[in-house]
Amino acid sequence: MPLFLIERNFAEQLEFTTDSVREVTEINQEIGVHWLFSFLSSDKKKTYCLYEAPDPEAIREAARRAGVPADVIIEVDQINPSAFL
Repeated sequence: MPLFLIERNFAEQLEFTTDSVREVTEINQEIGVHWLFSFLSSDKKKTYCLYEAPDPEAIREAARRAGVPADVIIEVDQINPSAFL
């Protein structure tokens, strides 16, 4: 399945709750996208998330339904963390 890096910009600092994470996870499962991992900026207003998804439109739909931005979506070829060691 293709990999996508998503940049999300938030006006306010993010505060994650168990319920909000559960809701996003359920929406992702319904649409067929799979979150792999995320980075949160030091000001807590921006995230960079790696997802598996069939296409960018599935990511946009999941973001729309969850009420979160998907400001930039970039398809990436592969992630190899050991290449940075």
